[in-house]
Amino acid sequence: MMQEVKVAANRIGALIGKGGSTKKELESKTSTTITIDSKEGTVKVEGTEENTVPLLRAVEVINAVNRGFSPERAFEMLEDEDLLLEVIDLSGLADNPRQLDRLRGRIIGKDGRAREQIEDMTDVEISVFGKTIAIIGYPEQLKVARAAIDMLIEGVPHENVFAFLDKKKKEAKQDLLGYYY
Repeated sequence: MMQEVKVAANRIGALIGKGGSTKKELESKTSTTITIDSKEGTVKVEGTEENTVPLLRAVEVINAVNRGFSPERAFEMLEDEDLLLEVIDLSGLADNPRQLDRLRGRIIGKDGRAREQIEDMTDVEISVFGKTIAIIGYPEQLKVARAAIDMLIEGVPHENVFAFLDKKKKEAKQDLLGYYY
């Protein structure tokens, strides 16, 4: 079985790694064969017919690196199968580059504080890269982080978004306590 992924020219190096180390590690952890065409920006991932899960995981890791995550962060998805990658495409939401910058700026926040706060309060990892926002996290947390990011995209003031996150965090704590008592 084989899948092909398009990777941005400026992310190919990160995917290959120093002396090919990242590519080799990904191949060994997923039992796949990865062929990278740096000119075309295409990455071919080949795996066994019997087990397609490692192949799909390898593709997900490649997509995460392509969306601006460091290989270390992307590889966390190999350690924990419950971690998912979600990509939000901003290109359809902005009519021009200035608008796109504004959207990205809202999500990143002053000195990266908004992004940091969303990451801290939802326990996800966020990468704002090019025309996309990528999130790695568990399904429940992804949902909350995604809602917060959507709110910021829609222009909801930051403090309202953080209040929403705070409420969600408290609810999650209550659910957890309820689960144990």
